[in-house]
Amino acid sequence: MLNIRDILETIHMIDEEHLDIRTVTMGISLLDCTDSDVKKACEKIYDKICRKAENLVKEAELLAEKYGVPIINKRISVTPIALMTAAAADSNDDTLLQYALTMDKAAQSCGVDFIGGYGALVHKGLSAKAKAFLRSIPRALAETEKVCSSVNVGSSKSGINMDAVAIMGEVIHETARLTAGANCIGAAKLVAFCNAVENNPFMAGAFHGVGEGDACINVGVSGPGTVQAALSRHPQADFSQLADIIKRTACKITRVGQLIGEEISQRLDIPFGIVDLSLAPTPARGDSVARILEEMGLPFCGACGTTAALALLNDAVKKGGVMASSRVGGLSGAFIPVTEDAGMIEAAEKGALSIEKLEAMTAVCSVGLDMIVIPGDTRPEVIAAIIADEAAIGMINNKTTAVRLIPAIGKQVGDRLEFGGLLGGGPVMRVSDLSPVDFVRRGGVIPAPIHSLRN
Repeated sequence: MLNIRDILETIHMIDEEHLDIRTVTMGISLLDCTDSDVKKACEKIYDKICRKAENLVKEAELLAEKYGVPIINKRISVTPIALMTAAAADSNDDTLLQYALTMDKAAQSCGVDFIGGYGALVHKGLSAKAKAFLRSIPRALAETEKVCSSVNVGSSKSGINMDAVAIMGEVIHETARLTAGANCIGAAKLVAFCNAVENNPFMAGAFHGVGEGDACINVGVSGPGTVQAALSRHPQADFSQLADIIKRTACKITRVGQLIGEEISQRLDIPFGIVDLSLAPTPARGDSVARILEEMGLPFCGACGTTAALALLNDAVKKGGVMASSRVGGLSGAFIPVTEDAGMIEAAEKGALSIEKLEAMTAVCSVGLDMIVIPGDTRPEVIAAIIADEAAIGMINNKTTAVRLIPAIGKQVGDRLEFGGLLGGGPVMRVSDLSPVDFVRRGGVIPAPIHSLRN
């Protein structure tokens, strides 16, 4: 039950501490749009997306005005498109591109910021059509504006599909090359997952899982500045007290997300799915996960103690979320995207934060190696090996991990790549130049761990 103090605190969070609804994402199933005729399939896809989401942006903006809560992005996620293309009579590059262009056209018509789901689930196998689909991703992202792509290459139940991992190393590099004239933006819209979740509202990894209903509304809430401000008011608190402060703050943030999610669900007559409470930073001052860790006493994010501080933060955020709502889902926790976090950018520029330290941090956060700029001449097999390392963390620890790397074509360590907006920009980070080519070329599957046999 809300009281006056809770309401005033929430107003302060919005006005002064960057609390926002980062995204309202409508998930839409396209399983009933399957057709062997690509033209017919694309017509059905376009019609269904536009029919379901035609009022999404309008209603989100009306709610933002009603409650005074910024809703930063309005997005759509759809069934992984590789499931649709599997039914197509042919799967050449031009044919597959039609699906991406249709998604982009529908997103433009609905006025949303992004549409996710041009992706595949290949964690257990790789058919000829699935392989062709993966090869189509670079062109799909280069020739569209709003389309995002994700590929699940491993899981705790099935192991890691190293054949898919090897292809994804090439796909990421080619996507960056094809969009080099636009600061390699294509790679920023592409994620390789292990243990991908079906109800994630955040891009670039959002897709509408096959276990979901016909449509749903998922809300993503973010408030790193709110958490940092709460900790700054308690400089002498010990770690148990810090955890309690974060939990209480996360609880309040989640309630805001649930309020927005339930009301927009009613307005659109679409079932409410989940609230994803994720501390997703932006380059704006006072909106940084790194600064939260530094508020705990670290000199810089990346210093010794960073992984422990992040573990405390991530766990407390999740506990606070479930105190507030039974609808918490998605990724929920702390994100550590380098180019999108002012504190991470500064730490990387000063040499306090390396890819190796970021990999250690991903063992306890909610995502993985996210929005990291690497040299443009990084070999595809090196990218693939980084994906394999990160997938192994997810597989063994039964958690979601992801890799979103941006090879900065024509740039080297110490240079900068700028995207602007929420994607920010940052320094090109060093990557080991030791070649894992023989390791990556072995192919096959890294088997699932023994605890996958639980039933």
